Amino acid sequence: MISTEKIILGIDPGTAIMGFGLISVKKGKMEMISIHELILKKYPNHETKLKYIFDKTLALIDEFHPDEVALEAPFFGKNVQSMLKLGRAQGVAMAASLHRNIPITEYSPKKIKMAITGNGNASKEQVAGMLQNLLNLKEFPTKYLDASDGLAVAVCHHFNSGTVADTKSYSGWESFLKQNPDRLK
Repeated sequence: MISTEKIILGIDPGTAIMGFGLISVKKGKMEMISIHELILKKYPNHETKLKYIFDKTLALIDEFHPDEVALEAPFFGKNVQSMLKLGRAQGVAMAASLHRNIPITEYSPKKIKMAITGNGNASKEQVAGMLQNLLNLKEFPTKYLDASDGLAVAVCHHFNSGTVADTKSYSGWESFLKQNPDRLK
């Protein structure tokens, strides 16, 4: 019997800190491979941040060869400028994944929290605590909760494999454009 392993890259898009978490799933058992954060506060402008997001996402893809990528979808806030910047950060991470022909799926923040903790309104600390428990981590490997959010997205994707509620999946640019005709000008 051939046992297959699936590697999932979870991404929490951000413009100050962007979180990345990688898990492997073998015979239904999850294991954390790696957790990363990209500290973007230090870069002088938004364009430079977007370049680093693209480069870091591609570097992680090239190093770990994930089978699937899952992203946290932006939530709707009151600050339009922040939403625009967050959407660009997410778009750049999506573009990097699609550039390597890796299927992507988006999850709402509430869906991610619900999958991990059973509470769609859980705090970042509660999510990190449950991830530590679910992945049998002695201590949490990062001080940045944005990185743990990236890991949560990957775990949420594993838990939701085979379901389609509240998610959007794309297998390439053609699929993305077909499902989002309003984004094509």
